[in-house]
Amino acid sequence: MSWLDEVRWDEQGLVPAIAQDDRTGRVLMVAWMNRAALQETARTGRAVYWSRSRGRLWRKGEESGHVQRVKAIRLDCDGDAVLLTVEQVGGIACHTGRERCFFREWREERWVVTEPVIKDPERIYPASVKGKGDEP
Repeated sequence: MSWLDEVRWDEQGLVPAIAQDDRTGRVLMVAWMNRAALQETARTGRAVYWSRSRGRLWRKGEESGHVQRVKAIRLDCDGDAVLLTVEQVGGIACHTGRERCFFREWREERWVVTEPVIKDPERIYPASVKGKGDEP
């Protein structure tokens, strides 16, 4: 049995993957991985995800340069979620130019933006990928 067989893949062959900053413990983002993404991540030490919108492997930072260097890969108790502890190069994980994708907080019956844009997405992504960003 392969170590990949211990992961409980969903019907589409995917598992949710949480990226957490190795220094601060802050959750940066959630994406999806298939077997190939998890295997390449383990082999290279750089986060690779499965982009559902593009229908292909997505090597984090391939367009933005904001790669994730993987420090640890963990599998939860049920085997149906992966946690990547990462060093987020450039301090930006979100395609909106923020540190993390979880920049909105529920307050007083509405979502409030609680974190600033670190770098304008227009400056991160070339015109050819404008609007897509470095997201799944």
